[in-house]
Amino acid sequence: MGIGISFFSPLPKPLKIQGLLKMEKFDRLLALDTFRGITIASMIIVNFPGTLSHVYAPLSHSKWHGCTPTDLIFPFFLFIVGVAMSYSFRKFDNKISLFAISKIAKRALIIFLIGLALNAFPFNSGISNLRILGVLQRIAVAYGIAALLCLYFNSKKLIIISGIILIVYWLLLLGFGQSDPYGMESNLVRIIDLKIIGGSHLWQGIGIPFDPEGLLSTLPAVVTAIFGYLTGKSLQTESILKSVIYRMFLIGVAAILFGKFWGIIFPINKSLWTSSYVLYTSGWALIFLSALLWLIDVKGYRKWTYPFFIFGMNSLFIYIISIVWIKIYIFSIKISKPDGSVINGVDWLYNQLFVPIAGYLNGSLLFAITHVLIFWIILLILYSRKIFIKI
Repeated sequence: MGIGISFFSPLPKPLKIQGLLKMEKFDRLLALDTFRGITIASMIIVNFPGTLSHVYAPLSHSKWHGCTPTDLIFPFFLFIVGVAMSYSFRKFDNKISLFAISKIAKRALIIFLIGLALNAFPFNSGISNLRILGVLQRIAVAYGIAALLCLYFNSKKLIIISGIILIVYWLLLLGFGQSDPYGMESNLVRIIDLKIIGGSHLWQGIGIPFDPEGLLSTLPAVVTAIFGYLTGKSLQTESILKSVIYRMFLIGVAAILFGKFWGIIFPINKSLWTSSYVLYTSGWALIFLSALLWLIDVKGYRKWTYPFFIFGMNSLFIYIISIVWIKIYIFSIKISKPDGSVINGVDWLYNQLFVPIAGYLNGSLLFAITHVLIFWIILLILYSRKIFIKI
């Protein structure tokens, strides 16, 4: 593991993906890469509007309780991390060992440090207000804990452990929160982060120090990755794909309904990564992946997957590049207006190019879609040169 550039043997030409993964157990990875690619492309669209003032509602996060389509993206990615683990752990013979632990710890540490570096970029301020946590940091910690649990325990015990984590997390928030245990300012996640990390090192995006990737709320995120792992194991061990897809769909529907029901007393909330949110989003991930498996593996509709497959092959790399890209726009590009005011690169490009073409709302969306295409071209160049950057 670690960061490296892998040069593989020649891969198929575009639109001939069906020849890439011939064996059934590998064939199903095409659906996974497609799922990953769709998720990353969606993440870029959400992260790259021309302006936050003009965004279609489905492309915005819930203000607090609730779940929009955008709120599905991060748990989908963690779920995919879990599915991918079930395949990659075959090199460990699905058993825990010092070698496996060292590899998992090294990868988790690298991802965490990259996330920390992204928070610090473009490195023009000190560490007194540096945000410690973030998306990659949560992926790193959730992956590390989930990986060790999945290697040590069998599937039945993992289900029990997952249930215990979700229930204990609920009881902790309910019992140790302040006046409103699920409120924005009074929840236990924020209380712990303030005491351990400090307010100056938390996300400030909602006007108060609160981190949506908090320490305590990473525990239920571990369950999201475990659910993905269990799904991947099922795909590898069952011989009849249609039966697996059917069962995945039914479990997905049940998880959504149970999550909605639990959400009545423990609200579905991405920022707190509530237990109801874990079930609800994992249910949708199961349904989405089962639909892709049906289309790609059962029906044989593969050609349409090519653009998303390209995104899926270097997904974490392009996510990192996209964050660096947008930060350069915002912090490194400054343009003076005739009235003497200064705007950043995003504001200038959005107002000068995209608003005249499509208006404020559609121009904001067009700005995001344009950057998806730019990043896709970058990934296509890497793919054509057989370059895959793995972390």
